[in-house]
Amino acid sequence: MRFRSPSLAELHAFAAVAELGSFSAAAQALSVTQGAVSRAVQRLETELGLALLARGGAQVRPTPHGADYLARIRPALDMLESAVPLAAATAGPSLRIAPVPSLYARWLVPRLPALQAQHPQLQLEFRRWRHDDGFERDDVDCWINPKPSVHSRWPEGVVAQYLLGRELVAVCRPSRAARLSRPQDVLQHPLLHHSAHPGDWSLWLKAQGVQAARPRLASGFDLAAALIEAVVADMGIAVVQLCLIERELAAGQLVLPFSGWVSSGRGFYLCRRADREASSEQHSFAQWAVAGSRHWRRQALAALD
Repeated sequence: MRFRSPSLAELHAFAAVAELGSFSAAAQALSVTQGAVSRAVQRLETELGLALLARGGAQVRPTPHGADYLARIRPALDMLESAVPLAAATAGPSLRIAPVPSLYARWLVPRLPALQAQHPQLQLEFRRWRHDDGFERDDVDCWINPKPSVHSRWPEGVVAQYLLGRELVAVCRPSRAARLSRPQDVLQHPLLHHSAHPGDWSLWLKAQGVQAARPRLASGFDLAAALIEAVVADMGIAVVQLCLIERELAAGQLVLPFSGWVSSGRGFYLCRRADREASSEQHSFAQWAVAGSRHWRRQALAALD
């Protein structure tokens, strides 16, 4: 049997725009993006073969066909809403985040209990992060992305707030650190590296006053987590982002053989589309994430002095 009725997402989107008078207000009420609402309404109009909304002017209004259709579907939508169990109806809106896996697993997740305690009504849904994401997905409200390089720019229309991750340090096993007297001694050991950022070793060596035009690198890893595990396994020394090795430093598995750090100019950023109105959930999460990362940087960098 082929159903002739449109999807509930399309019906809710149309009803919200028709009643609230704008796509942005409807998106905020439905806790989705403005683009998602617009596309849902367009699909509905295409399926019905009718223009349901008059988009000219300061306010969006239903056409005569739209007003008639809204009057017919509104009782059905209200009936469906009243049928939702109380527990489901009282659940708060969710914030959909796509965080880069390295920061997600190693820095963000351990701090989620603190976020929950501060904002108990905030519901988070974590979505898969994609390397080639163009910030156009309808299933994501905000992203936590690494800046590709110090000179790269975010795409037009993307609002990005720096969190942390510029701080690079050399790290190794305690037993290996005991054999290092001066920074240049690292050149006698395997220099492990992130394959996307082979220049991190040159940055660190220059900051330490070591003249090594092109240090001889050992094994490269395409994932920060794998690089850190290789250092724990004592395959060599690596230059990594300080925020990703909290667990290993606290457990004594890894140490920083030399003081100081160097900025990569990259780091991790909280990103969202500028043309999508930020929800109260986004504001709460952004405020918490920015404040938490600043607090972490102050404490972590003070410990390196």
